Amino acid sequence: MMNPTISWRFASSTSLLSIPRTSKSAFISAMTFSSSSVENPNKDDSSSSLELVLKYHNQTKHSLNGYARGPRGLDWANQPNPFRRYLSAPLLPLQHPNHDIDDDSNSPLYSTLFDSLPPPKPISLATISHLFYHSLALSAWKTTGSSTWPLRVNPSSGNLHPTEAYLIAPPIPSLSQSAFVSHYAPKEHSLEVRAHIPSSFFPNFFPENSFLIGISSIFWREAWKYGERAFRYCNHDVGHAIAALSIAAADLGWDLKLLDAFGADDLKRLMGLPEFQLPEGKGKAELPEIEFEHPDCLLLVFPNGTSREHLNLDYLAISSALRDFPSLEWTGNPNTLSKEHLCWDIIYRTAKAVEKPPLIYSTSSSSIDVASFTSSRALFSHSSYNKLTVRQVVRTRRSAVDMDAVTCIDMSSFYQMLMHCLPSTGESQKEQHALPFRALPWDTAEVHLALFVHRVSGLPKGLYLLVRNEDHLSDLKTATRPEFEWTKPDGCPDNLPLYKLAEGDCQRLAKGLSCHQVQSRIEL
Repeated sequence: MMNPTISWRFASSTSLLSIPRTSKSAFISAMTFSSSSVENPNKDDSSSSLELVLKYHNQTKHSLNGYARGPRGLDWANQPNPFRRYLSAPLLPLQHPNHDIDDDSNSPLYSTLFDSLPPPKPISLATISHLFYHSLALSAWKTTGSSTWPLRVNPSSGNLHPTEAYLIAPPIPSLSQSAFVSHYAPKEHSLEVRAHIPSSFFPNFFPENSFLIGISSIFWREAWKYGERAFRYCNHDVGHAIAALSIAAADLGWDLKLLDAFGADDLKRLMGLPEFQLPEGKGKAELPEIEFEHPDCLLLVFPNGTSREHLNLDYLAISSALRDFPSLEWTGNPNTLSKEHLCWDIIYRTAKAVEKPPLIYSTSSSSIDVASFTSSRALFSHSSYNKLTVRQVVRTRRSAVDMDAVTCIDMSSFYQMLMHCLPSTGESQKEQHALPFRALPWDTAEVHLALFVHRVSGLPKGLYLLVRNEDHLSDLKTATRPEFEWTKPDGCPDNLPLYKLAEGDCQRLAKGLSCHQVQSRIEL
C-alpha cells in the first residue's frame, strides 16, 4: 500500500449530483485520497505513462505562491464557439415540453428517485427528447450589458462546456427508421445523424429497449481559458454529464451504466472520431487539429428491472463489430471553433498516455452488475425538497445563488445534501448503489469532501470532512493534523460519516485555497 496522499480542489456540490435549487447556497471543496498502487501488465509502458501523468498533476497544480500555466488573459477574438456542429449532417429535431416549468404535474417528485424508479417508458421520440432536454440541453440565457450567453442543464467548469454527446440507437419511431449514430446539438435541441449502422448491431449485442450514449471532450474549449489545467476540468465535466444523464434517465424509469471494458479505439470507431496528431510548432497559430474530440466513455441506457441474464455483453464480439464502423458512410464535417489557437502540448501527451488500450478478456462475455434500490435512508429531510419535481430541480439548477454573505441554510438541508454525496444508502459504502454513482462500475469511493462551514444554522463554523468510504477513516486520520477533533456534529444522522475537524472562522483560509476568488462563493 502506498502512503496516503491528499490534494485539494474546489467544486460546487453539483459536481456530485443535482440538488434542489433552495439548497444551493452551499459550495464544497473535495479532498482526493488514494491508498492503492497502480498495476499494469506492461511494466515499461505503464511506468512511463504513470510518470507523465504524475508530471502533469504536479505541473498543473495551483500553489499558494503561483498559479499553473495559463494564457494570462482571455483572447476574446478567439473564444471557442460553445457549440460543436457537424455541417451538412441531417438534423433530426427533438421535442420541447409544452408545459410551464412551474406547473409540472407530469414530472415525479425529485425525492422519489432516491427510493425507487418509476416504471420504464418505451424508447420514443418523446422519451429521447425528454432525456436530453433534462440533462444536456440549454436551460436559460443570461444577459449583461451587450453580452449574452447560454446556460445548460449539466454543470461545467467556467461554463465552457467541453463535453459532447452521441446517441447510438436502434430504430426509434418518428425519429429514425434505421439504427444510427448521431451527435446531440444542444442549442438546436436536435440530433445530427452521422451514420446509419447495421440493423443487427443492437439485437445481436444489447438488451431489448436499450441504447448507447458516447461522451467525448474538446480540450481546446477549456484550454482557451485555463491553459494546462484544461485536462483536469474536462474530466470533471465528464462526471457532470454522467450524473445529469443518470438523473434524467431515472426520471424515465431507465437505468444507466458506464461500459468500462472498451478501449479508446472502440469509442472512436463508435462515435466516428478521428485520430489526433500533436501539431508541431509553438505560439499562437491556426491549429484546427487541436479542436479534436477525445473519447471519454460509453454509457448503456436500459429499462430499470432488466434481468442480469439480459445484461450479459460479449465485449470481444462487440469490439470486433466496431472495426467495420470506419467504413460506414459518415456524414457531416465538424465546424471550426476558433480561428487561432495555443497548443498546450502536455494536455495532449497526457491524454494519449491515459487512453485505454484494447483489453484481452479471460472470457468473451461479462454481466453488468446492476443493484436494486434497496433503501430510502438517503431521504433524511423530506422538507428540504419543498415538493419539487425532477424537472423543476434539473431545469433550474444554477452553480451559485444567494451570494450575499448573509443567506443561511438549515442544518437538515445541509445533512440532506451530504446524504446524496454518499455512493450508497445501504450498509456498505463500497458498493455504489445510489444515484448518480450507480452509473459507475467501480465499487470503491476514493474522493472525500472537506467543507468550510460558515452559514449553516445550528452548526459551528469550522472545517468538516465527509468520509465517503469509511475504510479510509484510519488512514485519513493518520494523514491529517493530529489536533483535529474527528467528532460527529450535533443532529448528524448515524449513517452520515461527517466529522468536525476544527472549529473557527475559515474564511481567509478558504479564500486563499480558492485562488482568492470572491469569498462568498466558497462559504457554507
